[in-house]
Amino acid sequence: MGWVAAVARLRARREPGVLVTVASVRGHAPRAAGAKLVVGRTETWGSIGGGNIEAVAIDRARQLNGAPDPEPELMEFALNDKVVGPHGVQCCGGAVSVFLEPLPVVQAVALFGVGHVGLELARILARHDLDLHLIDTRPDMLTPERLGVLGDSVAQVHVHHTPLLPEEVLAELPPGTHVLIMTHDHAEDAALCDAALRTSGLGSIGLIGSAAKWARFRMRLATEGGHDAATIDRIKTPIGILGINGKEPATIAVSVAADLLRTFERDDRASVPLTVEEPHAVEEPLAAEEPRRPEEPRVVEEPRVPAGAGLTGGPR
Repeated sequence: MGWVAAVARLRARREPGVLVTVASVRGHAPRAAGAKLVVGRTETWGSIGGGNIEAVAIDRARQLNGAPDPEPELMEFALNDKVVGPHGVQCCGGAVSVFLEPLPVVQAVALFGVGHVGLELARILARHDLDLHLIDTRPDMLTPERLGVLGDSVAQVHVHHTPLLPEEVLAELPPGTHVLIMTHDHAEDAALCDAALRTSGLGSIGLIGSAAKWARFRMRLATEGGHDAATIDRIKTPIGILGINGKEPATIAVSVAADLLRTFERDDRASVPLTVEEPHAVEEPLAAEEPRRPEEPRVVEEPRVPAGAGLTGGPR
């Protein structure tokens, strides 16, 4: 496996790693400058020449993998019979410098609902190195034309069109994914809240909306969903930074993104999932307020939710 594929594998596993590169060579050495080795927790891919150089680099890379905030570093090796390394002697006659670049676990965010606020939020988050999942039941929200503003993303963007049951995507998300629920349909929001509370391994769970909306949801999650108060408290709503009260989609998105970035930093320090704090009381416009585009032939529109449908069963 090549080093690019190995890095991609670690990212998909949400496993930290180190990319080891031969930075420079003077005289004779096992590998030329540019040779690469990827070091995971228990596996390695590629080679920088074997012997003491590679073994020492792997030892140090594994130490960096376990460090809370590792920094890149350069290691120097003299290859002669007068230098005895921890793993033996390499007497090629030259000298080698090796660059170790930590590959941290990237954050993952799932936006359920890519309406006015969701798209603005996606535009902000896409400028960061993370895995960004965009989920919507409405095909016109996920057209290439509409998502073209994300074309230069730093993030890896994953688009999920789920005409019937968007909550099924929750089981497919990477461990620790932060979930933000902001769809056009309050019934869809309620079902997602219920499903998120039943999905293990998620990071924070945030719900956009007013205090009145949350009061209704909280009662339904307890009575119909059977969740206890402590479990329901995992959901933070409203979301965003306290004191930013503008109702424009871009303003709400900035507020929510800033609070989420703060959560990322807490995650990096504590290595445990934390929740989005401090409320913003503006909720996403309902479907009737959003412009809709003509449906494309390749997709199917979501059916309407029947009145009185429960949280845990029945057609959606």
